[in-house]
Amino acid sequence: MQQAKEVKAASPMLHPSVSSNPKDTLKYQPGFGNDFCSEALPGALPIGQNQPQKCPYKLYAESVTGTVFTSPRSFGVGNQRCWLYRIRPSIAIQKSFVKYDVNPYVAADFTASGIGEPMNPKPQFYGPFDMPKDKKVDFVDGLRTVAGAGSAQLRFGVAYHTYVANASMTNRAFYSADGDMMIFPAAGRLRVQTEFGFMSVAPNELCVVQRGLRFSIALEDGGEARGFVLEIFDGHFELPDLGVIGSNGLSHARDFMTPVAAYEDTQAAWTIINKFQGHLWKVEMDHSPFDVVAWHGNYAPYKYDMNRFQCIGSLSHDHTDPSLFCMLTVRGPQPGVALVDVLNIDPPRWTSMSHTYNIPYYHRNSASEFVMGIRGSFPPGAVLYVPPMSPHGSGRDAFEKATNKVQAGPYREGDGQTLLMWESCLMVSPTKWALDNKGPLGQIDYSESTGKTLIKYFDGKL
Repeated sequence: MQQAKEVKAASPMLHPSVSSNPKDTLKYQPGFGNDFCSEALPGALPIGQNQPQKCPYKLYAESVTGTVFTSPRSFGVGNQRCWLYRIRPSIAIQKSFVKYDVNPYVAADFTASGIGEPMNPKPQFYGPFDMPKDKKVDFVDGLRTVAGAGSAQLRFGVAYHTYVANASMTNRAFYSADGDMMIFPAAGRLRVQTEFGFMSVAPNELCVVQRGLRFSIALEDGGEARGFVLEIFDGHFELPDLGVIGSNGLSHARDFMTPVAAYEDTQAAWTIINKFQGHLWKVEMDHSPFDVVAWHGNYAPYKYDMNRFQCIGSLSHDHTDPSLFCMLTVRGPQPGVALVDVLNIDPPRWTSMSHTYNIPYYHRNSASEFVMGIRGSFPPGAVLYVPPMSPHGSGRDAFEKATNKVQAGPYREGDGQTLLMWESCLMVSPTKWALDNKGPLGQIDYSESTGKTLIKYFDGKL
């Protein structure tokens, strides 16, 4: 994998207050895991109770529970739920669900009986995946499952998706009954309409729409869009524990943004598409599903600007481990073991270690690594997947430059670069679609192109 180019020490670091999405003029509520409340009309939120006999404005009260009723408040992300006050309840549909066969390339079962394919243990490049040229494709029809582990039916595991789109979702909404979805644009700004309000999400930002919550995606600037989606079948995303770092660092709760209420009262044909156990189903409605006038709760979508991430690193010698780049995490089966960590692995920063091999060291990891290019030297939309315990590292040229470089002082890294990594304790397997559609980078054999360049330097002498 190519390394980010170094920048001279005089280069100014982008101030964290500078937005990755300067065209975003929407209003948000800051905070992570808060019990938010919002109303688009004054007095629409009931006071002192959740389901009054008659709601203000003659609205319906509807609850969405993101955890089981008895989930303890103190465990992990705690008990999550929300109350929506809407013009019509979600059950107000025209016909029952039927299969949606336009896109058969999503999955949620990676067990022996599922869609997962045998995985070659060598690291593998994928993408960038092709953009349709002869037809219009929106987010739902352009969604493809690349890899995953576990099963949505068993409520344990992950799915890694990619998407391409050259059209907005028009009178169409989507939700996943399988798990929470974290969306990362790699190209093209997205306008994400949810039942809770709007979010504008650009490359170098992410957004999360939780399990069961409806959303529709429009291309804010027209043209084309591509990116990645991380889906988790159990639990919810949370801020990583900071331990000896202290009370400040990495992702700050105040930098997460939750939308404010915005409703539509329209009478028009809508299609709602549901991802359920890895299959898509559709149902028709005669009105907009985004008719929530007010809401409150802690189960609500949010976005995050990765320019706000506060890096922690070594000031003396040697690398700190990449876990210090963790933005969000999902708890795994054992304490300290993440089902998946979401890492911002090459953020803008100063590098200042002395007497150190200053590029990523050679490694065999107990976890699986799924590295994605958002912007910079690694092509946007491209993927490098490294299975557990598979060796990876730099080729000869990078090794020789790193070992012979004159280390004259601190220097800049990561400017203009966004590399994401999903690191999971699970043995992730690819889908057949991914193996059949590897894209231009997929033709490169990572192990051979890197490993064959390395030579022996050892001569028995100090």
